[in-house]
Amino acid sequence: MAVRVVTDSACDLTDELASELGIEIVPLSVRFGDTEYVDRRDLTPAAFYAKMAEASSLPQTAAPSPGAFEQAFRSLLEAGADAVVSVNLSSSLSGTMQAARTAATALEGAGEVRVLDSRSVSWGLGSQVVAAARAAAEGAGVEEVTELVQDMVARTHVYCALDTLENLKKGGRVGGAQALVGTLLSIKPVIDVSSGEVEEAGKPRTRTKALRFLADRVARHAPVENLAVMHGGAPDVEQFLDLLAPLCPRERIHVGEIGATIGAHAGPRVMGAIFQVRS
Repeated sequence: MAVRVVTDSACDLTDELASELGIEIVPLSVRFGDTEYVDRRDLTPAAFYAKMAEASSLPQTAAPSPGAFEQAFRSLLEAGADAVVSVNLSSSLSGTMQAARTAATALEGAGEVRVLDSRSVSWGLGSQVVAAARAAAEGAGVEEVTELVQDMVARTHVYCALDTLENLKKGGRVGGAQALVGTLLSIKPVIDVSSGEVEEAGKPRTRTKALRFLADRVARHAPVENLAVMHGGAPDVEQFLDLLAPLCPRERIHVGEIGATIGAHAGPRVMGAIFQVRS
């Protein structure tokens, strides 16, 4: 392919899908105490949530090094790519974008590298990456791929029902949802990450009401594209899919696991409704 696509492990794509589309994933790292793990390589989502349940302290994440991105970019250019498009985790939530930009600058003269801010997380990022890779596979040039991603960025919405706000609070990512902190014990908070930052979306009193809140947000934005249900070991995925069934056929809903990069901040049993509004 003339254009190759790179992303980071916040995309929550499966290895199978990434391999099928030739997507290179640069992993973030996750640290439990003094032990550091490479996301995806050392920790599957299931292993991550099991470890978090047993850990005495909450995990922390760290962005990839510029060198990790430079290696990924260089290998693709040397393999014959005319250009590389790197679509990454929201710059408001991580230093990952800056690492990718630093790497791209280091490769000036070696080939064209575009670094794009998804302003999103999980499938919000992942769906942009998949669309970019499919367009590239069909022969789209670097400008077309860039424009496609930028169009999707503006239409991407991410709503998440949290089982706890502790992970966001202690990880320093609570952002505009700060007002929720004082009511931790009496609500199941819903956050909105559609702008690339964490914002308060709602304060339902129960998990059932939180899932209905998510379904209502999907309905308000209908018709939607690339609808996904992403979760962190949530036991009630099927119940949520039932709530979405009147809005979108189940076979058209992408269901996936939220990995360690996002799960470290969203916490266990997080449930997300992620989509793009139709243009």
